[in-house]
Amino acid sequence: MSAIRHALNTKREDDFAAWYQEVVSAADMAEESGVRGCMVIKPWGYGIWERIQRLMDDRIKAAGVQNCYFPIFIPLANFEREAAHVEGFAKEMAVVTHHRLIADGKGGLIPDPEAKLEEPLVVRPTSETIIGDAMARWIQSWRDLPLLTNQWANVVRWEMRTRMFLRTSEFLWQEGHTAHADADDALGETHRALEMYRACAEEDLAMPVVAGEKPENERFPGALETWSIEAMMQDGKALQAGTSHYLGTNFAHAAGIKYQDSEGSEQFCHTTSWGVSTRLIGGVIMTHGDDDGLRVPPRIAPHQVVILPMLRDKPEDEDLLAYCEEVRAALAGQLALGEPIRVLLDKRPGKAAAKRWDWVRKGAPVIIEVGSRDMSEGKLAVLRRDAIWNLENGKTAFSFTPREEFAAGASRLLEDIQANLFNEARERRDSNITRDVTSMDELAAFYADDKRYPGWVEVQWSKPTGKALDVVVEQLKALKLTIRNVPKGSEPADGACIFTGADAVERILVARAY
Repeated sequence: MSAIRHALNTKREDDFAAWYQEVVSAADMAEESGVRGCMVIKPWGYGIWERIQRLMDDRIKAAGVQNCYFPIFIPLANFEREAAHVEGFAKEMAVVTHHRLIADGKGGLIPDPEAKLEEPLVVRPTSETIIGDAMARWIQSWRDLPLLTNQWANVVRWEMRTRMFLRTSEFLWQEGHTAHADADDALGETHRALEMYRACAEEDLAMPVVAGEKPENERFPGALETWSIEAMMQDGKALQAGTSHYLGTNFAHAAGIKYQDSEGSEQFCHTTSWGVSTRLIGGVIMTHGDDDGLRVPPRIAPHQVVILPMLRDKPEDEDLLAYCEEVRAALAGQLALGEPIRVLLDKRPGKAAAKRWDWVRKGAPVIIEVGSRDMSEGKLAVLRRDAIWNLENGKTAFSFTPREEFAAGASRLLEDIQANLFNEARERRDSNITRDVTSMDELAAFYADDKRYPGWVEVQWSKPTGKALDVVVEQLKALKLTIRNVPKGSEPADGACIFTGADAVERILVARAY
């Protein structure tokens, strides 16, 4: 077998962090903005976000949730009402104190001392407090419940260590906020949102996840319960890909979200919040990318099929372009994965091979090259991005398919690529969850080698709380580990807690994480 020359300079197994950064750049997804921790999302990266947003928004609205929008600036007093909430975000808040700049006499600008705000404004880190104010105005009676809202917005959390898409000072997300008459209804919404995220991750992003409850120390500030979906990246680390929170009546008391029940008594609402962000794009990269760049699942690919005519700057190019346009139109008129196939005819000048590798690095699911000979024979040279190499000869694995035959099977091909990416990731995850660790010494030994990708460990624990939990957290922190969640539907506990020695009550996943 000939050695394969991959499109990237860095291999995953050599330096996963550097490989990730190279994929973001080589796939033309995003770039630094000049403001630390803030990125410019380029058309291909933003196109993937638009697809995720569209599919998620459909799921949100199908549940009767309505979109709205709230200001990016939140009065500091809103946060001061909710001490537990503020404690969780205080170190990450960006604060506006002035509303005007003046010349400093040295060619620069400074805040005008005369333009100091009466009250500082926090740049939105999350919107519980300001949405709580609105809910208090909107809800009067039990007839107004449940109140189901969502907004697509940007938020700012002043991160010290940033990485594009995974952890940035400004990021894009959706945040759902709902109010309910009682705990059962609110918990039902909490779990509905969690299941929505699981379905979107697995069915749209082809990213297998584990849904479960976060431990007490990992709860959203002010929440009574926090639930998450956790995805395993190719380096074995966990990525928290979405969260759903049951907030009880904590925020309702702080904001005065009350209603009159059917018997005329005043009650506080039970509220929830839930969200996913552009972090999902980082998850897609680290779940599906390979040593040639990104591989985009067809459901979220801005272009599912890219057609590359082999142009020669000659008169016959017009016939070739016309032929390719016929192929594009035939494909665009078909459905795949429930939508019309998204096809791009790339007419840019340049060598076909260079453009091919450009789209390989970007991860377009299907790449088609068409030359004059292909046109005369009525064929297409087709490359699947999920399997681009012929492992026997080390060459790209083009299949040469009659035009009509390809068009007839394009829908099945895209469905197969979507399923293949999911199955590949699921098999990798399942084979890298270890369940035979029964002591802290074994756990430390399992993660002793920092140079390998050990995956996750499922252990049994007694669900300690308070100071006892703090001890466990510190033990794990020393090993650079965290508790990810208590998986829904896991086997009942039947042994001792590896941390306390007491009888275990449930099983948890432990991992290194982003």
